[in-house]
Amino acid sequence: MADFQEPTAADRRGLVIFDCDGVLVDSEILACDVQSRALARHGMKISGAEVARRFLGASAKDMRAAIEADLGRSLPADHEDQCLRELYAAFRRELAPVAGIANVVGAVRAAGYACCVASSSSPERIALALDVTGLRSALEPHVFSSTMVSRGKPAPDLFLFAAERMGFKPGQAQVVEDSQNGVKAAKAAGMRCVGFVAGSHCSAEHADSLVAVGADRVCADARSLSAALTGWDQRDPEGAGSPG
Repeated sequence: MADFQEPTAADRRGLVIFDCDGVLVDSEILACDVQSRALARHGMKISGAEVARRFLGASAKDMRAAIEADLGRSLPADHEDQCLRELYAAFRRELAPVAGIANVVGAVRAAGYACCVASSSSPERIALALDVTGLRSALEPHVFSSTMVSRGKPAPDLFLFAAERMGFKPGQAQVVEDSQNGVKAAKAAGMRCVGFVAGSHCSAEHADSLVAVGADRVCADARSLSAALTGWDQRDPEGAGSPG
């Protein structure tokens, strides 16, 4: 993607916050399968699809707490490290961007919106995902991780933190999310939320599940997502917070 001169604050039409996994990069299937195999080694039988249903959008800390509650005992201290080693190897072998998402980022920025990434993943995982999919130069340095706040999704902390750092009020921001936890976080933050269900992990019922927790709109492909984002303007304070 060509270099782009960031618009000044006065010229910006608003802020678009992209989740990373399942929105920018098609990583959720890989991550859920790695987690499923790892948990099987510790005596917990759970499919990749069930991992996705229960933990999509959750932070590693919250996922560990829920799994340990199910197991009735602690996971090994190196559980996350082992999963990350396996996942990073899978990323390097086969991770791809979600179809058309680079064009969405380009269109949103060209239309005068500021962009950033806000993800439950660690900074290292986000950087690797963006790097191997060719998206890193288009989005850095505006990348925020749940490790930067005290509460992860579905709490609003990460999105509020990202908007503040980017210089926007909540009502001026749109969030693109693929998970129920992410949608809940965006709405709790007072932001418009566009659900995006183009990832390979999304089932036929996925769109309805996002609407059920408050998504203002759901898009199934990059073209409709681009139109939904660029057709919304929150420079008018009287319109702040209204659904699109």
